[in-house]
Amino acid sequence: MQKTSRSRVRQSTNMKRSHVKTVLICFATAALAVGLAGLWLGLKASVISDELHSAQALIAPLKDEIARDDSPAANATVLRLRTHTSAASDAAGDPLWTLASSLPWVGGNFGAVAEVARSADDVATLGLSPLVKVFASLDWQKLMPSDLPTDLKPLQDASPSVSAAAHVVRVSAERLERIDGSGLLPQISEPLIQARDQLRDVTKALDAAANAAEIAPEMLGANAPRNYLLMIQNNAESRASGGIPGALAVLTFDRGSLTLSGQSSAAEVGVMTPVLPVDTAQQQIYSTRLGKFMQDVNLTPDFPTAAATAQAMWERKNGQRVDGVISVDPVVLSYLLKATGPITLSDPKLSALADMGLPSQLTGNNVVPTLLSDVYAKIEQPSLQDDYFAVVAQQIFEALSEGKSDAAGLLKAVAQGTNEGRVLVWSSSSEEQNILGEYQLSGSIAGTSIPAAQFGVYFNDGTGAKMDYYVKRTVQLVKACPKDGYEQTTVRVTSTNTAPPDAATSLPEYVTGAGIHGVPPGSVQTNVVAYGPSQSNIETVTDTGQQVAFAPYIHSERTVGVYAIRLAPGESKTVEFNFGKIVQHTEPTVVVTPTVQPVKDVILPTLEAVCG
Repeated sequence: MQKTSRSRVRQSTNMKRSHVKTVLICFATAALAVGLAGLWLGLKASVISDELHSAQALIAPLKDEIARDDSPAANATVLRLRTHTSAASDAAGDPLWTLASSLPWVGGNFGAVAEVARSADDVATLGLSPLVKVFASLDWQKLMPSDLPTDLKPLQDASPSVSAAAHVVRVSAERLERIDGSGLLPQISEPLIQARDQLRDVTKALDAAANAAEIAPEMLGANAPRNYLLMIQNNAESRASGGIPGALAVLTFDRGSLTLSGQSSAAEVGVMTPVLPVDTAQQQIYSTRLGKFMQDVNLTPDFPTAAATAQAMWERKNGQRVDGVISVDPVVLSYLLKATGPITLSDPKLSALADMGLPSQLTGNNVVPTLLSDVYAKIEQPSLQDDYFAVVAQQIFEALSEGKSDAAGLLKAVAQGTNEGRVLVWSSSSEEQNILGEYQLSGSIAGTSIPAAQFGVYFNDGTGAKMDYYVKRTVQLVKACPKDGYEQTTVRVTSTNTAPPDAATSLPEYVTGAGIHGVPPGSVQTNVVAYGPSQSNIETVTDTGQQVAFAPYIHSERTVGVYAIRLAPGESKTVEFNFGKIVQHTEPTVVVTPTVQPVKDVILPTLEAVCG
């Protein structure tokens, strides 16, 4: 019996040892499996990270190759880029990675990485690849305006491919936007935010390209000639959208060919009697002059209003109803001259000006001071000044129509002018205008082209002369701490009159105004117009630190404040418009009237208060 008992004890002990051994083996196996899984996932994470970084490094070279019109290089770069995004997507599609995405707590991080990798591959394969093929199929030089008809069918044929690519990128962007990043690790959430921002930018660019491919052929006269009133805004006398309309002409596109005719000036259009009707709210802010003089149609910063009024004035004066209005300024002409090369002024109209010391050759470097300063210093008669402007415009557009610019240079010039608010386009076709209204070149102050928290600062000359050539300005947003749940922002505008101390006598009367409108010669008077975001309030305005009275208005649900300043030569003033009750919580932006200065020198970085 004792042997049997000892045998049972020994057997029980052996069984316990066996169970312990089994459990230890299971634990060891599980630990090994977890370790191997972790190692495997780590390797996959490294692959995804390396491949996505390699793909991102190719974006800048690809942009450069497209800008250089180097199709073979762009195609090769896209193939390399697709290799990297495909490898990243394959790694994120690994079964173990997919399983890890379903785990509690950490699974969201794996899922977010997988979505970023898949989106990158979709963009490269279904977006960039077909776009580069379309790009390679277009002969951009032949599509540039010239004096001969152009086959615009390739541009029309490209529209579906561009639209499809835009759709793919938009879907990818929306997929990333749906990811809840609140519980993600910083190593995951930060790249996710970057990917979202990049896809938003790409989506906007592709949507713009798709819309351009849709409407550009028709606007370039693919099916019937299109006539546009060309308005050259003179920045030496500020208006809200740039400068007083000076030289006018009719720009005609017929199957891509470009001609300039019907040259005139705003002064020749004369006074509208009766005054043309204008939106009541804008007339209240800017007076009936909007509908009375061509020189004042753009006292409003809303270019669709200014353009439609200019169209009506031109029709009343000349009996011609144009299909739209295109506006540029001398700074844009300087960009175009950098693309075409210098022009030599040889028109017989200028024979009387041969001995006045004006340059016979205009370049991208001298055209702005020549048109906005030297012309007034050398030519006393306004009619001869208008002739000079007309000849310059004629010969620059002749250089364009003769194909003297390369496609890349011309596109760069137009893009730069558009980004600075110096190129504005309005179409009388409601379908085309609805599309144009989504973009900055429409010059709209309301609608889908306007960011939610956008401010606007616009300048209207009150001197009645050409003194704005001498005014230097800066505009800066200053964010205060939120109050009662609302944002607060100050718009700080600093203006300096850099005219010489003896400007009253050293500058021509046509430039100083000779005091005709009550402003002492040499001084500059400006109506500063500040727009806030929709539904905000202007609470106070200060002039050099002192609170002052101002004129408050509402335009398209945006609060507007108007305050006039006067600057003697050498004088500087800082005006602050203090906006409160701002319901938008996005980062504020600001647009300004394009002046003689580079826009990058006018808009200063936003200042932010330190809030506790």
